[in-house]
Amino acid sequence: MKTSQKEEASAVAPAESQRRAFDSAIRAFNARDFRSALDSFREAATGPSRDMAHSAKLHLRMCEQRIAAGSPRLDTADDHYHYAISRMNQRQLQEAEKHFRQALALDSRLEYVYYGLALCRGLQGDLRECAQFLEKAIALEPQNKLTARKDPDFRELLRQSPVREVLA
Repeated sequence: MKTSQKEEASAVAPAESQRRAFDSAIRAFNARDFRSALDSFREAATGPSRDMAHSAKLHLRMCEQRIAAGSPRLDTADDHYHYAISRMNQRQLQEAEKHFRQALALDSRLEYVYYGLALCRGLQGDLRECAQFLEKAIALEPQNKLTARKDPDFRELLRQSPVREVLA
């Protein structure tokens, strides 16, 4: 009898461990903490319950996909620029600025990156830096002066000093 009780206890321990891992993973998954959920789903995927292991494997793949989707591969200055524009359009201005600056670190000759960074800084309320970056964009490509004058995104910024002076 002692043997069967030990066997029962040892069979319950892995099942309970799998349940705890799965529950922990689901909490992390629902909180959108996919990195934390990964390890717990991996643990739950190796437990004795086939159904729970199958569900853990499905969730594991979902976590991997969401992590990959949330972290685009940005290798070039253009990659950073386009990502920055998408962040700026979603009004995630600090994230956008970070990627504009990374684009410039990779290639400081890209006038359109300075133009985008000027707009980003202006939308954040820093008119001094907005004007500085706009001046740089215009120095690299004089057509940016006319573009900024007609750009609806710059409309409000153009009414304020020092941005107004750059385009005068």
